[in-house]
Amino acid sequence: MKVEQIYTGCLAHAAYYIENNGEAAIIDPLREVQPYIEKAKKDNAKIKYIFETHFHADFVSGHLDLKEKTGANIVFGPTAKPNYEAIIATDNQTFKVGDYKIKVLHTPGHTMESTTYLLIDENDKEHGIVTGDTLFIGDVGRPDLAQKVSEDLTQEKLAGYLYDSLRNKIMPLSDHLIVYPNHGAGSACGKNMSKETTDTLGNQKKVNYALRADMTKEEFIEEVLDGLSDPPGYFPQNVMMNIKGYESFDKVKSKSDNPLSPQEFESAANETEAIVLDVRHQSEFIKGHIPRSIFIGIDGGFAPWVGALIVDVSQPILLVAPEGREEEVVTRLSRVGFDNVIGYLDGSFQSWKNSGKDYDTITSISAEELEQRYPNNKDLIFDVRKDGEFTAEHVLNAHHTPLDTLNSYLKDFPDKETFFVHCAGGYRSVIAASILKSRGIHNLIDVAGGFGAIKKTTIPRTNYVCPTTL
Repeated sequence: MKVEQIYTGCLAHAAYYIENNGEAAIIDPLREVQPYIEKAKKDNAKIKYIFETHFHADFVSGHLDLKEKTGANIVFGPTAKPNYEAIIATDNQTFKVGDYKIKVLHTPGHTMESTTYLLIDENDKEHGIVTGDTLFIGDVGRPDLAQKVSEDLTQEKLAGYLYDSLRNKIMPLSDHLIVYPNHGAGSACGKNMSKETTDTLGNQKKVNYALRADMTKEEFIEEVLDGLSDPPGYFPQNVMMNIKGYESFDKVKSKSDNPLSPQEFESAANETEAIVLDVRHQSEFIKGHIPRSIFIGIDGGFAPWVGALIVDVSQPILLVAPEGREEEVVTRLSRVGFDNVIGYLDGSFQSWKNSGKDYDTITSISAEELEQRYPNNKDLIFDVRKDGEFTAEHVLNAHHTPLDTLNSYLKDFPDKETFFVHCAGGYRSVIAASILKSRGIHNLIDVAGGFGAIKKTTIPRTNYVCPTTL
């Protein structure tokens, strides 16, 4: 049986394409749907079904655009209540795609409508399971997201449903089945996902902590909820877009294709509530940027950081992007529901600089220079990495303010004394510096290369603790 995976970005989201005898199905399509249409055309196949494993929180699905362009039927599992036409399947219902079969297994827990799709080949042999966010490689989906949508649900109740789904629907299946999860390492939909993209169910039963045969429901609930960080603030908004519907991607792209001269750009920034979002490389942003602009580089963990730090998907955005990459940025923003790009700086930052308008810079020093300054600045080092990274190892006396919580702790930074900001490699610290400067805090210095560079110096650090033992 042929099952093609399509991955994109650091979200590591997988969409699945299945084709047989001139019919095709897409499971959990991404926002821009043209690649699926072109793939089906190349295979001389008609897209018959669009299967959704659940109402996604971390991205806006392409199901509605794909239905509009192909006429394919959208399929959800039991209990789903979308605000548009769709097939709401029953548990164990089977759909045919050519000679293949796709069987619905209702597996609530991550969300109440969460569904796993059992793939059956032309010989009626069970091939694999597309598990959505129910089962990952090395982990399971976090059961605390649906409670943000429904007041009747608690994370403990959802975790109990997930335990039952895994034990009653997934684990009794044959060990040879291939597990096709919808996320890998880097996604916020779980906590300890593997970098591997597939595995056999039999091996997962051996190595996945959540599938231990002797695990009680109480133990499962405790373990699966332990160590969960707060989900990004944009997640509930994406869920509602997937439930209620959204503006077509073609309209979003057309609306955003609005090149602005430096004067037009400045006027738009002054006359609207738009955020100026600069997505160039951090090394370019440091050398020069529009005052009060926010940096989130397109070549880093772009979409998740936009969602975590800007949060409101309706926020108007003005872009400063590398020339020729404006459409790519708009596309990646739209994947997480940020559809309100009102224009971009024509000619990128160079045109702003050439126009003679004021611009700002960020002071950045090497880890070696920080090493020289450390004895007199021990209490002025701020680490913006994640909790696990900081706990594993950090500079002695460093303050810890994870980037995704930065806006809530602005008062923790010195008013007048110069302080130093670092992350792991230099990407997140520049994001942090841009946010701080946009809030009027300019007495900062970025540490180039981050903690990776610091470790090569003699700056005192805590003893390393392997994150897997925490």
